[in-house]
Amino acid sequence: MKALRIGIIGTGGRGVLGDSYLTPEDQVKIVAGADISAQQLERFQARVKAKQGDPPNGYLDYREMIAKEQLDGVFVTSPDFCHEEQAVFVLEHGIGVYLEKPIAISMAGADRILEAAYKHRSKLVLGHNMRYMSFVLKMKALVDSGAIGEVKAIWCRHFIGYGGDAYFRDWHADRRYANSLLLQKGAHDIDVIHWLAGSFTKRVNGLGTLAVYDQLPRRSQDAQTPVDVTFNVNHWPPMEQKDFNPVIDVEDLSMINMQLANGVQASYMQCHFTPDDCRNYTIIGTRGRIENYGDHQEGATIELWDDRKGGFRLHGDATFRTSPGQGGHGGSDPAIVRSFFAALRGQGTPNSTPQAARYSVATGCLGADSIRSGGLPFAVPALPDYLENHPFHK
Repeated sequence: MKALRIGIIGTGGRGVLGDSYLTPEDQVKIVAGADISAQQLERFQARVKAKQGDPPNGYLDYREMIAKEQLDGVFVTSPDFCHEEQAVFVLEHGIGVYLEKPIAISMAGADRILEAAYKHRSKLVLGHNMRYMSFVLKMKALVDSGAIGEVKAIWCRHFIGYGGDAYFRDWHADRRYANSLLLQKGAHDIDVIHWLAGSFTKRVNGLGTLAVYDQLPRRSQDAQTPVDVTFNVNHWPPMEQKDFNPVIDVEDLSMINMQLANGVQASYMQCHFTPDDCRNYTIIGTRGRIENYGDHQEGATIELWDDRKGGFRLHGDATFRTSPGQGGHGGSDPAIVRSFFAALRGQGTPNSTPQAARYSVATGCLGADSIRSGGLPFAVPALPDYLENHPFHK
């Protein structure tokens, strides 16, 4: 089997996806990386050299990398606002792309990426790794088995206790670069809701606000010290913190309601200043409901209520325990990376699709527009048939 030649755009952060889980059996070689930081490139080259024996080539301009390297696939793991420009460029050169979520920060950007992949017949795999998490797979299996009858409603509560660390101290807080945290964080959950329901949102409205982080001390625009955006348990309570991004104009509290095309009603609620972290889905059908306690950590359970007894019951009539796999995000990172390698070789079908990623971003974008216009509902435009039905992994 021929070894795949892989490049990475954005070698820090999620850029580790491309090389962290490689084994000799994968028959993959990281040959190049591009990053605007020379220091980050050096760290990337040393990291990959330690793993595969020789360092990849480094480029400060991703376009030079694409021009000079013979690549089978590229990981685009740069910040969200770079996705559209970089993914389109690579796809236009006929190279397969693994694109970290969200697919883009606008619906038009997402559609442009799909158009480029379609026109140039380039493979495109989206980084919605939650479709590979054991607890989501179990909920999907229960729904598909008919365990709760026909799904009628899905609710998701998302407590992001690290929001003040990860999203309001850097570019994520500026809507010019993030649009809304309904994309960076919510894109996952909106996508899972769509997958569990078997349909996409056709109409969305929302309410939200910037309740906390706009009131706190910020760094100056010319501050030179790099900001630490890692989780810090001492960053509590929120109103006593400082050193936030100079620009903060994305909501830290958001709620959207979704009418799906197949009639399912859904809602997504997101808060960035809770003391704890939690992703909690409730799926209600005509014969019962399921709910997760915990997500990709050890000890997570799926509770199933399918018998009427009356009163409140914390635990269901059946409990299903899920265990995380090996690797990042409960094993979902290596699983989705290998789905990309399989797609490049013309093998298998990824759980995630570019179409689903587009509808997730479209819902998040229009949900944010609704929030910012006082809750007006917006219709989510459907993709044209040639994009809706195109197999981007083939």
